[in-house]
Amino acid sequence: MAPIRLIILGATGSIGQNARAVLEEHRDKIQVEGLVARSRFEAVHDFALAFDARWVGLTDPAAADRLRQFAPDRPYRLITGMEEVVETIHESSATTVLAAMSGFSGLRPTLAALERGMTVLLANKETLVAAGDLVKGVAAAHAAPLVPVDSEHSAIFQCLGLDQPVRRIILTCSGGPFRGMTREQLRHVTVEQALAHPNWRMGPKITVDSATLMNKGLEIIEAHHLFNTPFDQIDVVVHPESVIHSLVEFVDGATLAQLGWPDMRVPIQVALSWPDRWPLSGAPLSLTDRPLTFMPPDEEAFPALRLARQAGIAGGLYPAVLNAANEEAVAAFLARDIAFLDISRVVEHTLSVFSDTRPATTLEDILATDRWARQTAAAWIHERARTP
Repeated sequence: MAPIRLIILGATGSIGQNARAVLEEHRDKIQVEGLVARSRFEAVHDFALAFDARWVGLTDPAAADRLRQFAPDRPYRLITGMEEVVETIHESSATTVLAAMSGFSGLRPTLAALERGMTVLLANKETLVAAGDLVKGVAAAHAAPLVPVDSEHSAIFQCLGLDQPVRRIILTCSGGPFRGMTREQLRHVTVEQALAHPNWRMGPKITVDSATLMNKGLEIIEAHHLFNTPFDQIDVVVHPESVIHSLVEFVDGATLAQLGWPDMRVPIQVALSWPDRWPLSGAPLSLTDRPLTFMPPDEEAFPALRLARQAGIAGGLYPAVLNAANEEAVAAFLARDIAFLDISRVVEHTLSVFSDTRPATTLEDILATDRWARQTAAAWIHERARTP
């Protein structure tokens, strides 16, 4: 079988580095066509050399200039800026793209891959949250498969292999570092505490999203698009051990779950190999080491889950507003400009003043809405920062 010709968007992030570990075990099955990162030029250079990548894209032009100085004799083509990255994907002969860029920035290169009919392994949930209808339309028009990489959605994808009628999808949620805390207790949490996830090692944005439960809210919208499931058939359950990654309940009440240790190499490899399964090194799952526990989420202490569901149900451009406002709020929290509880307040305020009910069917409308939401959120943040 011909090797998979792979592009990795977000090659130096947590998903990209887990993908590198998978590639180490399956060099004979995968050829690295291109690697895209934002600014970590040394890391992406090392990755490219290790796997003979044909090209490297850096979306930060200053980082590209530093790479030119750092490695003047590099054996690969260097692509600079998002416009050139998108153009290169359009011209590429790759068969598969692992879409793992952080946040809204992953939308345009993902669309470019779908327009080429490539298989997209989707680890960037914001792409479907902000532009789900558009992305699905482009994928359908070009017969481009969308395969989930998020551990929860990968679990659902695997459980749905039976192609039988479903009653509901149950997304599991670790509860993050603040599980069980009240809103009063959450008033005083720090950036360092929010970044200390108990189970997963991830980038700062998704780690904060996990602490607010916004990550699970985004996953509700993602699941709605990936599996064509109504919002009232998607539930969330807190499962602190992160051993069951999600469940599917069929119409007769029978329920399938996908289990495994918290290890992002597994869903990445499933997406690459499906419908086959490749071997992967790692400790086998033991069901006797610890009990598995479950509880409902506390949406009073963590309103982001409610806000995401409401935006998803409203549809149209509202999820794009949700995503943009959240990205701005998380960035402000990480910069210590606002408090932890202010993150959901920023999002709720921005959604409350938005009133455009048009469908999200064009990239231009989505980009314009994203800009508006960021400006509106930034104005609230600025006012909040000035208030003693």
